[in-house]
Formats: sequence, structure tokens, C-alpha cells
Amino acid sequence: MRWDNQRDDRMAATLPGLEYSTTPTPGFAEVTFHEIRAKSVLSKVPGGSSMPFGWTVNPYRGCSHACTYCFARASHTYLDLDSGRDFDTQVIVKVNAPEVLAAQLRSPKWGREHVAMGTNTDPYQRAEGRYQLMPGIIGALADARTPFSILTKGTVLSRDIPLLAEVGKKLPIGIGVSIALLDRELQSTLEPGTASPQARLELVRRVREAGLPCGVFVAPVLPWLTDSVAQLDDLLASVRESGATGVTVLPLHLRTGAREWFFAWLERERPDLVAGYQRVYARGSYADRRYRRWLGERVAPLLRRHGLAPREGRSAVGTPADEEGLWPEGALPPALGAAPVRQEQLTLL
Repeated sequence: MRWDNQRDDRMAATLPGLEYSTTPTPGFAEVTFHEIRAKSVLSKVPGGSSMPFGWTVNPYRGCSHACTYCFARASHTYLDLDSGRDFDTQVIVKVNAPEVLAAQLRSPKWGREHVAMGTNTDPYQRAEGRYQLMPGIIGALADARTPFSILTKGTVLSRDIPLLAEVGKKLPIGIGVSIALLDRELQSTLEPGTASPQARLELVRRVREAGLPCGVFVAPVLPWLTDSVAQLDDLLASVRESGATGVTVLPLHLRTGAREWFFAWLERERPDLVAGYQRVYARGSYADRRYRRWLGERVAPLLRRHGLAPREGRSAVGTPADEEGLWPEGALPPALGAAPVRQEQLTLL
């Protein structure tokens, strides 16, 4: 199997298909952690990518947040696991990530380029409370004078705010928190393993009180589920009250793996919307351009109302590429490729 030569020999339990694992852990119902000893954790972004960064670090693969729409789901199939339930419950843990990263950053070839975290799965998902890999990772980056950014839905990050504040005095770092909606009932089915939206807003406040930049990704915006004026207005008002340094609004996109899992959820929870979603996403992962224009027209005045309008030259609605990383300075990245807003109303149903 793919992880065979990276086995942590301290692990005695065995899971068919992976050859090794920990057993399910108290407090993590139905989640199994597979502990491996990675050979490398610093990953180069492929050339030609639209990502606004060149390097990533992902100490975990799979995510107990269990977001139905997560763009990273397909990455689990590389491990011979499925992109649905396995992604939510079979979490790969690179237990030696801090030590390996420190060694890689000591290379004389390392150019101290910006490193993004949270680009595949969340580094502050609940597993981090158990394994505590991020303090060592942050320390390795700080020792190597390497700027970095973190994108998360995980309130476990609050544990590391003092460390991040200290590092932020010496290095440019960015923090982003993803908050898609305020409705707790909808959140409990769409993002069943995440902290509440209110807890994430409080995380933004705490990060800002520590003197660190913290942007919010209103992501994803889901057609008919979270895109009403009232829903967006309430969420943006709450984001403004949290003290966020910026906002990027992103419509849902559905890559292979996420698409199948999300449509299964939709058929179960909101079958009345299936036909509409099939039209909006008929051409692939991205929402129909007309929907993006319509959403941009709807969002722009709300951002102005709450003092969150983007700088001149930036669109109100970004593309999925923006969700996967922050600029080194901590500001949210510009919207890449979003269509200009036109005066049109798209009838989707």
C-alpha cells in the first residue's frame, strides 16, 4: 500500500487496506487516525497553478469537519480510500511533520518563500487537539524565517494565538477563517464536524485582539440555501462586528469527489433543488457564469453597507482558487477571473 514504507513501527494495530493504524480514539466517535512517518511535508505547488503561493504544508489528510462540499475530497482516493465517508472518518496523521519540516527548511536551497496551510485539509481540525503538530510546524517556519498563512474552520487555532502573535512580530503571517453561514440547523447537516459559526466569529475576534490580521472567507455561498439578501446581510454584519480585516465571497464549486457527495446530500435533504443545481453546475466544477454575475451584483452593495468593499480593481466575488490560500501579507487575495457584474437577474429554478 502507498504508506507501507512510511509506517510508524510504534503502531501495533492493523487496518485492512492501510496495513497500520491507530484504533478509534475516545472522544472521536467513528474516526480512525492512521499515523505515518512522512519523508517530506513541504510540497511544491505545480507550475502553472493559479494559486497565489508556491509551497504548502498539510500535516493531515482527510478531515473530521465532514463538510459535504469540501473540494479536497478527491485527494483521499489517492490513498485507496473513498472521497465520501472515508474522507470524514479515516484521517492520515503525519506524526513527524514538525521534525521533517524543520529539516527541509534547513536546506541551503530553501528560499524562504511563502508557505500556505489549510490548502487541502484543515490543520486545525479536531485531530490537532490530540496530536498538537501545529506549534512545532509554526516554530520550524519561524526559525527558518519563512512567512506563512493559515486557513481554517477550526477553533483549535485559539490555543496557538499567543505563539502566532509572537511570531507575527518577526514575520509576515496571514490567518483566514472560513464561515459559510449562520444558520445552525443547516450548518449541522452541511458541516457536521465543524465548530459553530458563532465560535468561529469569536475566533476572528480573538485573533484580531492579539494584533494579527484575520480575513474571513464567506465560502461557499450555496444557491438557494445561503444566497438570500437577508442571509448574506446578516453574515456580513457579523463578520464586520468580529473585526475581520477583509472578506472574500466565494460561490460553491464542485470538483469530482465533492460533487458526488454533495449531490447525495442534496437528494437526501433538499431534493427540490437537485434540478436547479444540475443546471447551475452543468458545465463542470464552477457555477454558471450568469450565477456568479448575479451573486456579485447581490453581494457588492452589502459589502459597501458594512464597510467591507474590496479595494479598487477587485471583484466582490472571487473564484475557488482564492479559497486555497492567503497572500503573505495577511490580506485576502484578489478575486481571480471573476466576471464583471451586469444588471441581470438569473432565473435558475
